Amino acid sequence: MDLSAAVWRKSSRSSDNGGQCVEVAMNLPGVVAVRDSKNPDGPKLLFTHDEWKAFIGGVMDGEFDNRA
Repeated sequence: MDLSAAVWRKSSRSSDNGGQCVEVAMNLPGVVAVRDSKNPDGPKLLFTHDEWKAFIGGVMDGEFDNRA
């Protein structure tokens, strides 16, 4: 898939100190693209909008919390 039109954005909670951040492009038809902000030319993950919505819902619900 051609991602040249992707508009990448990083979370406002991310800092510029080289942390572990991802960037998301939601302006592409039919997909949400995700990449490592430290390696913008590296591999990208593609999700349907429904998959991305389910993932964000899981994050908001604490489904992925790894705290004991």
